[in-house]
Amino acid sequence: MMLRLAAFGCLLMFAGVAVAKPAFEIREKITYSTVGDRELLLDAFIPKADGLHPAVLVVHGGAWRSGNRKQLRAYATTLAEHGFVCFAIDYRLAPEHKFPAQIEDCRMAVRWIRKNASQYKVNPDRLGAIGYSAGGHLVSLLATTGEPPSDANGNIDTRIQVAAAGGAPTDFRWFPDNGRWAEFWMGGDLTSKRELFLAASTAAFVDAGDAPLFFFNGSADMLVPEAWTKACYFALKSAGVKTEFYSITNAGHMQAAMDPGALKKAHDFLASVLVPQRKPARSGEIDASAELDPSADSSSESAISEDLDR
Repeated sequence: MMLRLAAFGCLLMFAGVAVAKPAFEIREKITYSTVGDRELLLDAFIPKADGLHPAVLVVHGGAWRSGNRKQLRAYATTLAEHGFVCFAIDYRLAPEHKFPAQIEDCRMAVRWIRKNASQYKVNPDRLGAIGYSAGGHLVSLLATTGEPPSDANGNIDTRIQVAAAGGAPTDFRWFPDNGRWAEFWMGGDLTSKRELFLAASTAAFVDAGDAPLFFFNGSADMLVPEAWTKACYFALKSAGVKTEFYSITNAGHMQAAMDPGALKKAHDFLASVLVPQRKPARSGEIDASAELDPSADSSSESAISEDLDR
């Protein structure tokens, strides 16, 4: 209980308490995909301002086996206050649904957003993603494995333009226990399911064409140590891809999810790519000066779930 209260207090320091009517509307329980008899749902956070807006997919954590679209509601409401259309999704969970079900659902959400862009004031050419823990892993995988339109993806681009990944494991190609810890998710270990461990490894797919990626981790995170994230960060730097890594001093896994400084930097990084340039720039340049205003009021309807990861 004390941890939950501390988490809520930290969240309020970052988001602020809403004192005015939110500048966005929320549409809940929208079906974005149906798998068998299961409807996968999302909540949409849509700015009331006219015109098209950049969009951000919000992907929850929970070790690929728990959590739901409500978990990172504070991420979505804060971004929506600053003019981003946000889509917080559910996805299929292990152990009932093994990998790659989780990333397939995220890719389906990307396709759904682009297909329905006009109904939600979305500029389909400016789509990013943010996630934490397992959600951070999934958005980083989206950033490195997207594909251009083809028959295989319904002729809808599955590439995103930028991602922010917190507490994100990015390499599954080696473990001291041969990956037995992940049997609930992979259906086997590194010997029997090596192709799946490889397919889940963001770092294995890095190339110069990847989307910019921002990472943040707690320096005291024992669940997802910084080295597990930096495998991808260093690969991106070597490939010449825009990337940043922000270490939160002495923060554990739970604390890092709600760190105000990390979230401000993550949102600024998303904005540097997704927000249209405000002044002419030379071809190929990104106006990195565009920042989110941290003083804007934001809805605090729901704190981040205490079940980020188990």
